[in-house]
Amino acid sequence: MTILVAYVPRPEGEAALEKGIEIAKRRNERLMVVNAGPGGTREDPSVAEVPDVERVEALLASAGVDAEFKQFIRGASAVTEIQALVESLQVSVLIIGLRKRNPLGKLIMGSVAQDILLTVSCPVLAVKAN
Repeated sequence: MTILVAYVPRPEGEAALEKGIEIAKRRNERLMVVNAGPGGTREDPSVAEVPDVERVEALLASAGVDAEFKQFIRGASAVTEIQALVESLQVSVLIIGLRKRNPLGKLIMGSVAQDILLTVSCPVLAVKAN
């Protein structure tokens, strides 16, 4: 089985990454960390830049787990890319990070997180950033 982490270069992505490493160690499962965005001409803050990718890859290499980092920027949404991975791999759990929201923002979960919860067929663990 594989633990899949949806990574974004923000505190909520770091929280998901930390939890993914912790669970992969405990369960002795493979860990795949994915960063995805549609790409295009405008900047997307959810897409990891080269220094972020290198740092995450170094962290995974030193974590003592069978781990891999993948980045997809090929026109599809992050939700579409994650859903495709869930369908093609034997994913035991998908880990996503949630950011803190004000009272009004709590009424509506982030659109990507909500789409993931409504779309994927595996268990989803949502972790909050500190």
